[in-house]
Amino acid sequence: MPNSKKEIVTYGVPAVAIALLGLPLYVYLPTFYAQDLGLGVFIVGVVLFFARIFDMLIDPFIGYVSDAYMSRKVMMFLGSILLYGTFYALTHPQEESGIFYLLFLSLGVYSAWSLVSIPYFAFASDISSSYDENTHFSSSREIFNIFGVLLALSLPYYFGVAEQAGASLLVLWDALSFILPMALLIFFFTLKEPKREPKKTTFAEVFGYFKLEILNSKRVFIAFFLNNFANALPATLFLFYVSLVIKSEELSGLLLLLYFGSGVLTLPLWVYLSNKISKKTAWLVSMGSASFFFSFVLFLGEGDIVYFAIITIFSGMSLGADIALPASIQADIAQKATQKYGEISGILFSFFAMLTKLSLAFGVGVSFSILGLFDFSPQTPNPTSLLVLSLLYGLLPVILKLSAIFVLRKYQEKL
Repeated sequence: MPNSKKEIVTYGVPAVAIALLGLPLYVYLPTFYAQDLGLGVFIVGVVLFFARIFDMLIDPFIGYVSDAYMSRKVMMFLGSILLYGTFYALTHPQEESGIFYLLFLSLGVYSAWSLVSIPYFAFASDISSSYDENTHFSSSREIFNIFGVLLALSLPYYFGVAEQAGASLLVLWDALSFILPMALLIFFFTLKEPKREPKKTTFAEVFGYFKLEILNSKRVFIAFFLNNFANALPATLFLFYVSLVIKSEELSGLLLLLYFGSGVLTLPLWVYLSNKISKKTAWLVSMGSASFFFSFVLFLGEGDIVYFAIITIFSGMSLGADIALPASIQADIAQKATQKYGEISGILFSFFAMLTKLSLAFGVGVSFSILGLFDFSPQTPNPTSLLVLSLLYGLLPVILKLSAIFVLRKYQEKL
């Protein structure tokens, strides 16, 4: 039975809170612990990399429990409680907080995020009834996700702390502590969770089905990882790049608003295009467009704020497609797999979450580690480290996106 517009819209509401958490974790948090707390970019990069890897490894078990033993809503509720405690501690460290504090709290907040997001993503596959509805649900989620990102960017900018990573984290904690419970209440009391058959298969059997789907759709998974890795690099390095290369730190909040704002405004265009030429083709076009415009970043330097703003707007136009269309393709894959093997959508979405986390881990781990090897210091950067920063920010993402295009173009999309 087709879902109403109200259900489609309501489904997207929790994405606001998830975005409020996501942005500080991969934009503000690394800079705060590396610079403000003095742990250094190399140490922070290594710690967050291993925290992401550990968190990634437990995702399939979370997905399996979500499919087999626990209501999606109950798991989201439990995850939100853990999220509160760990995110508060992570954003309110003591002066003596060091490497192990960052490691254990990062493990906690990432795991809590998984307990909320994996069943939430799988919920769309449970209630969607068609190929087109998958796009509507994923688009609703990503529209609210982008709205949450814009809110996460606007609040520090509004309070005049956008260039201060630590102060921005505190503002976002205050916002999350109010918005998360409100979003979950709306979600829990508006959408009815479909009844699912109890799991009759073991984890080993489910994992076997899961591996078959990985082989069948490997090009999507590889492209998804490469594209997310490409997006994670500039997200991680953005504050450093704007303050040290463009030297317009005071405009960092506004630039991020331009990027995500252009993504929101063009999302309906990408959804329309995907209905006309297929989701895969529209995604390929968006990655190609982003690669073209972002390649001009390499030619920028101090004072080129207008050119950087133009590139930000045009590359941001691909953002809506970049996140909504892969998510919709993933929902298609999960639905078809569930029809063949039984309920395995949770474990499949846990794998998508794994790939996202792995790409984010590589984003902060690779970029901070390489910068550390070249003696990068935000306070006194040397010319060589600034060149490396520019290459990591502007060149490597383009190479990764072009690689994703090469891999995805041979994927056979099954409608």
